[in-house]
Amino acid sequence: MNDCIFCKIAKKEIPSFIINESKNFLAFLDINPRTKGHVLVIPKKHCTNLTDFPSSLAKELIDFSKETANKILKTVKTTDFNFSINNGKFSGQEVFHAHFHIIPRFKDDKLAQWPKSPSSNELLKKLAEEIKQK
Repeated sequence: MNDCIFCKIAKKEIPSFIINESKNFLAFLDINPRTKGHVLVIPKKHCTNLTDFPSSLAKELIDFSKETANKILKTVKTTDFNFSINNGKFSGQEVFHAHFHIIPRFKDDKLAQWPKSPSSNELLKKLAEEIKQK
């Protein structure tokens, strides 16, 4: 993708604060961090989100992300973090190149916790059945 900012970062055409790199992945500091040490992990080859992310790279992604997270956690002195991906506009994805967030968490960091919406067992059972049919 010629106009993809993350492709340009992967090709080192524009500057970024790279903290880890492998043959297929790059990790760099988020320029709008949620917490100190917030990092983005991207595949060097363009894909839009998790649905077109190559399954053949899944183990390498996890190993690379674990290695990266451990470096971050030691540096910012915490043990907790979120590992997530936003898929599509309505989920909050702003750059349409797959990227995984590693967000260190700290006691009282004031980030919103995962929203909880209580649901009945009946509704959960119905939804589970509908999903299994797809």
